[in-house]
Amino acid sequence: DGSFAVIDADDFYGRTAYTALYDYLTSGKPDNEHAMVAYLLRNTVTESGHVARGICQVENGLLTDVVERTHIEKRGSDGAYTEDGTTFVPLSGETLVSMNCWGFSHSMMDELIKRFPAWLDENLPKNPLKCEYFLPFVANALIKDGEGSVRVLNCHETWYGITYKDDLAPFRAAVARMRADGIYPERLLD
Repeated sequence: DGSFAVIDADDFYGRTAYTALYDYLTSGKPDNEHAMVAYLLRNTVTESGHVARGICQVENGLLTDVVERTHIEKRGSDGAYTEDGTTFVPLSGETLVSMNCWGFSHSMMDELIKRFPAWLDENLPKNPLKCEYFLPFVANALIKDGEGSVRVLNCHETWYGITYKDDLAPFRAAVARMRADGIYPERLLD
């Protein structure tokens, strides 16, 4: 019945992402306004392989478009994506990306349910084994239809994910650094 956040279970978003979401969701915003925490692409790619990110277009602090790119590789402090596995399109490390760190009002559940049947009818025949109902699809539809907006909350933290086995050691080292710097206590849970 209330506002809620959505995150991916295998991502470490950082403390400021959660603070920004909390502040936004408790601010008394309109029911048709939602939020997305945006990261700089350079802070969200891995040395271990490719990642999927939503490439964002933003105007006046509001999301105007997000396009899911499912194969982005690191290129120094920048990146590049491919649709066919051979041709790559460069992306600046400054590109704002969605990491599926969203804040929604309760009305989003109704939108997800309402829009699912038409989406399924269109997409299931195309790819029945990997057909995925991405949250950005619904956020984009709300924006394009003029039925809602998405406030962009910028986050400059570094993302850490456990997408690949080789991501585990850098993640552990990062958590150790954050503990040493006093960002997190030595024991997170008692």
